[in-house]
Amino acid sequence: MPNRRPQLRIEAPAASPEEAAAVVAALEHFMRETAPTPAPAPPPVSGWVQAARLEAVERTPGHEPWL
Repeated sequence: MPNRRPQLRIEAPAASPEEAAAVVAALEHFMRETAPTPAPAPPPVSGWVQAARLEAVERTPGHEPWL
């Protein structure tokens, strides 16, 4: 999964390094608090379903279902 978090940095010549770090920390905290919850993991596929899918692949060799 790619990292989609933006790399935050402040370009303000008048700000001290401590002030810039505090602003970036506040923004990161805000982004963590307001991020959407991750989607739940899909349920595992049962062995019966997996076997049925594998058998169906070879049921009619050469058959193109969308033609």
